[in-house]
Amino acid sequence: MDYGIPRAVPEEVGMSAARLQRIAPVIQRWVDDGKIPGALTMIAREGKLVHFEKFGMQDVATAKPMEFDTIFRIYSMTKPITSVAVMMLYEEGHFQLNTPVSEFIPAFKEMKVYANHGDAIVDAEREVTVKHLLTHTAGLIYGGDWVHPINDRYREADFYGGDLSHMAQELGNIPLLHHPGDAWNYGMSTDVLGYLVEVVSGMPFAEFLKKRIFEPLDMVDTDFSVPEEKADRYATLYEPAEDGGIHVLENAPVSSGPLSFHHSGGAGLQSTAADYLRFCQMMLNEGELDGVRLLGRKTVELITMNHIPDDWQPLWRTGCGFGLGFAVVTDVADTHALGSLGTYSWGGLASTTFWIDPVEELIGILMTQLIGDAPFHAQFRVLTYQAIID
Repeated sequence: MDYGIPRAVPEEVGMSAARLQRIAPVIQRWVDDGKIPGALTMIAREGKLVHFEKFGMQDVATAKPMEFDTIFRIYSMTKPITSVAVMMLYEEGHFQLNTPVSEFIPAFKEMKVYANHGDAIVDAEREVTVKHLLTHTAGLIYGGDWVHPINDRYREADFYGGDLSHMAQELGNIPLLHHPGDAWNYGMSTDVLGYLVEVVSGMPFAEFLKKRIFEPLDMVDTDFSVPEEKADRYATLYEPAEDGGIHVLENAPVSSGPLSFHHSGGAGLQSTAADYLRFCQMMLNEGELDGVRLLGRKTVELITMNHIPDDWQPLWRTGCGFGLGFAVVTDVADTHALGSLGTYSWGGLASTTFWIDPVEELIGILMTQLIGDAPFHAQFRVLTYQAIID
């Protein structure tokens, strides 16, 4: 069985096997209560896997059990991978972080901005840069329910009706929510970065990820589609039901077919826990894994430091700033959870999540497939840290 990295007895790396056993009954309770279909939990420390457990089903209707090699829609956990791809090209000298995106994507040359709460449209005070996209400060959004003309434009746009060039052109035609660099707003910035990778590298975005990241890191099950021969390993997607349980969500967001997704740099990848662990371990190792180096140490330092002011932090992620593609803990007490300064992380729409703690040399990954609230994430983090005994 491929676990991504070597296994070890927890005590060998300063963790308690007995205390790690507290995880199973908590996660199993969520399954037994019908709140999640199933889950995988994974913990690594000092480069060794110390916990990997499976719970419940990958498909409830057929009683197909969750397996260690189950493939998941990781949605926004695509973003850190895309951001790493961008920084690999940055290291090669193709651009600086303050390079205007319009040098590579002309659609972003003369952006407009909604002013006065959307009542007026003005010229952008500055160009959108590569760093604006990496930090979600460009003024791009995901469409929402709040009343603003930008939401109407995002709903009307056909972002996935063509290739990545089409998506960038559509975004370039819509005014920004705010002037680039003036605020933090989560949105389609990383999708644009996927197209930037394509333009700068001269190869399709999916091919760049495969050749430059997935194959070198031996991430054998990570792609924008799931091959037919692996379809039996693909988890079913669920959402909360009115009766308090869950039901199947037939049409997965961003999907282009039953086994495939749009080549979205922000949300399109499918992966396994073991594959994503290899990506995380590469980051924790400051850019290298098993003799393969994707990034230099100083680049990883830049990626994983906070790049936004304290008052820009997302209200739903207190105690965190944002780096170049990852949330970064800036105030442990304000996170209201166990952890360390400098821990970096992100999650996906279907309740997948990961974090990397350089202080404790610790990685945590939880995989499930539920589009809804995920209070079990916070529980899993506490249950992980409480098992440290060194």
